[in-house]
Amino acid sequence: MTALLTLTVLVLVAIAIWQMTKIFELSQTRTEYDEIANDSDNKNNGYLLFAFLIFIYGITIFSFAKYYKMLLPEAASEHGADYDQLMWVSFAIIFFVQTITQALLHYFGYKYRGQKGRKALFFADNDRLEFIWTIIPVIVLAGLILWGLYTWTNIMDINEDDDPLVVELYAQQFNWTARYGGDDNVLGEANVRLIDIANANVLGLDESDPNAEDDIIVKELHLPVGRKVNFKMRSQDVLHSAYMPHFRAQMNCVPGMITQFSFTPTVTTEEMRLNPDVVDKVKRTNAIRAQKAAEGIPNNDPWEFDYILLCNKICGKSHYNMQMKIIVETEEEFNKWLAEQKTFKETVMVDDTEQVLNLEDDADIELSETASVE
Repeated sequence: MTALLTLTVLVLVAIAIWQMTKIFELSQTRTEYDEIANDSDNKNNGYLLFAFLIFIYGITIFSFAKYYKMLLPEAASEHGADYDQLMWVSFAIIFFVQTITQALLHYFGYKYRGQKGRKALFFADNDRLEFIWTIIPVIVLAGLILWGLYTWTNIMDINEDDDPLVVELYAQQFNWTARYGGDDNVLGEANVRLIDIANANVLGLDESDPNAEDDIIVKELHLPVGRKVNFKMRSQDVLHSAYMPHFRAQMNCVPGMITQFSFTPTVTTEEMRLNPDVVDKVKRTNAIRAQKAAEGIPNNDPWEFDYILLCNKICGKSHYNMQMKIIVETEEEFNKWLAEQKTFKETVMVDDTEQVLNLEDDADIELSETASVE
C-alpha cells in the first residue's frame, strides 16, 4: 500500500510540474509560433538523425560482439551445415541492405531538410526507379526462396534407402517418450484409443501386432553417430513441437497424425563436450551456478553439456519442463545399450503377476519374498 501511495504522489507531482511549465510558456511574450519548425529546428533534427544512425549501428555491433557467444555451437547433423550456411547468407544480405538503406534514409533526411525559401521537389512517378527497386528485391528474394526450397527438400528426404534407424517420439503434457523398433527396426501399430494406463501401455501399442512385441520404450534418447535416423512423431493431447537445436531439427507433433523428420548425427556427445564453444559455455554457466549456490540458492549444481530434445510450442503451464536428454554415441555403444533394454513384450505383454514384479525395484522384491517365507 505504501508503494502505491508513493507512486501516486510521484505521478501527481510530475503532472503538476508539467502544468506549471505550460503556464510559464504561455506567459512568455513570443514573436514566433512554437508549433512551426524553423531552419534551426530542422538542422538540429538533421543532426539528430545522424546521431540515431550512429546509435543503431553501434547497438548492432555491440550486440554481435556481446552476445555472439550465445549462439549454438557447430551443427551436429549432416544437414546442419547447409542450414547454417543458408541462415548466415540471409543474415549477411539483411545486414548489408539494412546498412545501405538506413545510411541513405538518414542522409537524405538531413540533406533535404526544410529550409526557408526552398520548395519541395518531387516526382509523381519514375518508371526506371520503380523498376530498379522492385526487380532487385525480387531477384534476391527469389534466389533465397529457391535455395531454401532446395535445402528443405534435401533435409526432408525421408526414405528407407540407407537402412535408417526408426524411432518414434511421443509427446504428451509434459514429457517425451521414445520408442525403438527393436530387432526388426519396425514400429508396431499404435493408437491413443489403445492406451491402457493400468496395463502400463502408455503409448497405446496394438498388442495384437507382432511388430509391437520387440518395440523398446525409453525415457532417454540414444542415437548412433553416422547412421541416419527416421523420426516418427505423435502427440497424445495438444500441438507440441520436437525441437533438437544442436541438430538443427524441428517438427510439429500433431494429435491424430504422424509427422516425420530425418537426420544423421555426426558428432558424439563426448566429442561435442570437447568443442571450444561448448567448453566456454559450460565454464560460464558453472561460474554463474557456483555464485548462486554460494548465495544459498538451490538447484545450482555444476552443469555438464548434453544434447537435448525440447518442446518448441507453448503447450501448457509446464511447457518449460518438457525435455528429454539425447545421447549420441558410437554404433557399438548404442547396440550395447539397446540390448540392455526390455521389450514391450517383456514389460507389458505379460500376466499381471510378472508385470508387477517387472515394475518393482529389487528392495520391494526382497521384501515380498521375505514375507512369503514367513
